[in-house]
Amino acid sequence: MQNSIALVVATRNKGKTSEIRELLKDFPIEIKNLDDFGPIPQVEEDGDTFDENAYKKASFTARILGYPALADDSGLLVDALDGAPGVYSARYAGENATDEERYAKILQEIKGKTNRKAAFECVISIAVPTGPALTYEARCEGVIAEQPSGSNGFGYDPIFYYPELKKTFAELTQEEKNSVSHRGKAFREVQEEFDKILIWIRQNMPVQEKFICSED
Repeated sequence: MQNSIALVVATRNKGKTSEIRELLKDFPIEIKNLDDFGPIPQVEEDGDTFDENAYKKASFTARILGYPALADDSGLLVDALDGAPGVYSARYAGENATDEERYAKILQEIKGKTNRKAAFECVISIAVPTGPALTYEARCEGVIAEQPSGSNGFGYDPIFYYPELKKTFAELTQEEKNSVSHRGKAFREVQEEFDKILIWIRQNMPVQEKFICSED
């Protein structure tokens, strides 16, 4: 793409990368993710908030790879579980648990509870190798379904019911989900400010030193 810049999404999650590519397809950026590079150290997501984890992933990736990097940290907050799983959403049923095992645990823990309100929250951090970052955040309200439904999306999508469309996130098309989801809302903020973001990235990217080789 002419005059495009590379932006690394700090994830190996193919579903998340696909969503981000779709959301930013009209802009002069080349979306890469960690699978486009060799092995890099794992970032420990030990922050207490989505904001802390998103910045930590974006900043670390930018410094290691030398490209501007984007990371989002998002998760499910369930009222009946006092806001859990929250920042532990990806690890709620153990480090190597499948999506099915994670949402099955949620369904088991709130079985019989009348308050099934829940929300997805997302924080996006865009960082450059020198350290500074931009932050965007959004939230989507819904309820936990009685049982999983749908085969689209990923993560907790099959049990997150969105009342306005009368479907779970996993029953929505990609376009429908992007229009209402926490990540979609946050990325619309990014889209609306992309011209400014592009200028900010170019202003804050380290300048490569040029050396002139000459013979004595």
